[in-house]
Amino acid sequence: MTTSTQQPNSSVFRIDSFAVPQAAHTEFMAKVQETKDFLDEQTGCLQNLILERHSGSDRFNVVTVVEWEHEQAFAKAKAAMMEKRRGSGFDPEAFLKTLGVEANMSNYIAAS
Repeated sequence: MTTSTQQPNSSVFRIDSFAVPQAAHTEFMAKVQETKDFLDEQTGCLQNLILERHSGSDRFNVVTVVEWEHEQAFAKAKAAMMEKRRGSGFDPEAFLKTLGVEANMSNYIAAS
C-alpha cells in the first residue's frame, strides 16, 4: 500500500507469450536468449525472465517477462533493440511467421 511518503511503483513490465511449435523450439529459444542477453545489458532492466510452461493446458508455452525501472528506460531499450535489429537485418515478425510461432505481446504496469 502506498502512503504519502512512498513513491508508487513506476516499473513497466513487458510480458510476451508465445505458442511455439516443437519443431521450431531450438531456433526460437536461441533468438529469445540472444534478445535476453542484449536487454540484460540495458540501463534500467530490473529483471528479465524466460519461462517455459511446466504444466497446464494454455496454448502459450513460452513467456518472457522483463521489468523496466520506468517508462523512459523501457523506451530507450526498445529503441536500442530496434536499432540492433535494423543493423543486423533481423525482422521479428517474419521470423515468427516463418517458424509458425503465435505471439501475444503487451506492456503492463502494477495495478496497485
